[in-house]
Amino acid sequence: KSRDIECVIIPSMSAARMVRYARRRAGMTQRDLARATGMPQPAIARIERGLVSPSIATLDRLLAGTGTMLEASPALGIGVDRTLIRASLRRTPEERVSSAGDAGRNLAEFLRAVGRGSDS
Repeated sequence: KSRDIECVIIPSMSAARMVRYARRRAGMTQRDLARATGMPQPAIARIERGLVSPSIATLDRLLAGTGTMLEASPALGIGVDRTLIRASLRRTPEERVSSAGDAGRNLAEFLRAVGRGSDS
């Protein structure tokens, strides 16, 4: 039977857990997945137990058999400059509220200036 492909975000999960999670979410047994992918059920069992690390192609094939897909995405927080966050957290709550108020006033002033600039 045909299935719609579903994308599930699974952060920092091993291939074994990924396959088991996707299979269970699809309501499939290992035998069902074996039939859907043409892979031997014992091979799927070894992958799910973490005894074998599958290639990306095999992992993609197994996930596709469950109706999910493998998609690479950057890890959350990678490339984020945390210096401003740390500086803000060193401030007191009152200082943060005051700074937010200043930022709001500056934004309102900027938007007024942009609005006037477009009329001329």
